[in-house]
Amino acid sequence: MSDTEIARLQPVLAKQRAAFTAALPEPMSVRRDRIDRAIALLVDHKDAFAKAVSADFGHRSIEQTLMSDVMPSVSALKHARKHFEAWSRDDKRRPMFPLGLIGASAKVMYQPKGVVGVIAPWNFPVGMVMVPMAGILAAGNRAMIKPSEFTERVADLFAEVVPQYFDESEMAVFTGGVEVGTAFSKLAFDHLIFTGATSVGKHIMRAAAENLVPVTLELGGKSPTFIGRSANKGQAGERIAMGKMMNAGQICLAPDYLLVAKEQEGEVIDSVRQGVAAMYPSLLANDDYTSVVNGRNFERLQGYLADAREKGAELIEVNPAGEDFKSSNGNKMPLTIVRGVTDDMKVMQEEIFGPILPVMTYDSIDQAIDYVNAHDRPLGLYYFGQDKAEEQKVLNRTISGGVTVNDVLFHNAMEDLPFGGVGPSGMGNYHGFDGFKTFSHARAVYRQAGLDVGKLSGFKPPYGKQTHATLARELKK
Repeated sequence: MSDTEIARLQPVLAKQRAAFTAALPEPMSVRRDRIDRAIALLVDHKDAFAKAVSADFGHRSIEQTLMSDVMPSVSALKHARKHFEAWSRDDKRRPMFPLGLIGASAKVMYQPKGVVGVIAPWNFPVGMVMVPMAGILAAGNRAMIKPSEFTERVADLFAEVVPQYFDESEMAVFTGGVEVGTAFSKLAFDHLIFTGATSVGKHIMRAAAENLVPVTLELGGKSPTFIGRSANKGQAGERIAMGKMMNAGQICLAPDYLLVAKEQEGEVIDSVRQGVAAMYPSLLANDDYTSVVNGRNFERLQGYLADAREKGAELIEVNPAGEDFKSSNGNKMPLTIVRGVTDDMKVMQEEIFGPILPVMTYDSIDQAIDYVNAHDRPLGLYYFGQDKAEEQKVLNRTISGGVTVNDVLFHNAMEDLPFGGVGPSGMGNYHGFDGFKTFSHARAVYRQAGLDVGKLSGFKPPYGKQTHATLARELKK
């Protein structure tokens, strides 16, 4: 079936590439118009998208989808609209001495790559299509989109509304399951961006390699949260609770586990519990709290808890209203804090992606740093504390995709900061100018001087006195 799907997708790719090539060089007004249309698509259909997300999840509040999916997308597109012409200007470079003195020049011109494939995840099914679209459109590219099959209503809505704003030669949407996704990943795009699980990212990269398609992989992993002894525990607990409970923890950047000084563990756990209760006095009956997306993921998370319990962990359910989740026929879950975790527990081996929060203790911050460095490099890393020297030590001695200090998630909200992972948490980045560069080809352009530079420098045979003089001058320590 994959070959059949490729045969269905391939003509659209050919159509987009032909249109792209024929239009070169497109005026900046065309890029601006596409960005304007993308913004209009989101604003015009914001409520429909929010309702579709909620239906796909079983429940997610309209406000959360508007705040976490639609608004960041509109903000990214507006930021690109404001700056893309400046980003697109040629970047003058200095020719090697003395070529610049005799009339040579050098520059980098940013050209669009062509057709960019976008494979989006289910957790933020609108934002993970439209936030990267800001850089894609700002750089002058066409786009083909494969939304997640796990948020089927959102995918269908994209397929319905995109043609109302974009010709198929500019932007096209393809819905469907694994077979469509597999075929999509095998297309000879000019660039491919995938957001999702590390395990799937390996397959995407393998498929893209067949056509040497450059990839941006936005993956995930286990983002650690350092709680320094100097941290304001009440503030830290509230902010960790916000980041862990948002979207019921189904965020690639969610704080995955805490690293806490041994003697402060109880205080930190209490502060997280208080933070949850302040924002969510109830959970089952609370429209603000999101459901786990489906039964499969619900059972996966329950399996993590059962495994941790069997291996000796203490489970602390944070259920402020004492609601009966077992009698519920939905997939909502309360936050469960897991104490006494060990590396042989699944909850410490796999990205959690749900409302489960393991707590590890340390005697010294160096011990916590060593633990993080012994594992895969994470997408995000968080540090809470007022000790600047300790903060700098954590930043200097660890490597992660990004960092937020004294909060969680927020580095992702900064449009002027690159967003991306490192190693198993991803490769490449986007947002703002960094996204524009990711989806552009940086083309080197050198203009030679009028003089015969090759002869003057001794590059031309027959090699002789000038050649030896150049070698003697340049090959010195």
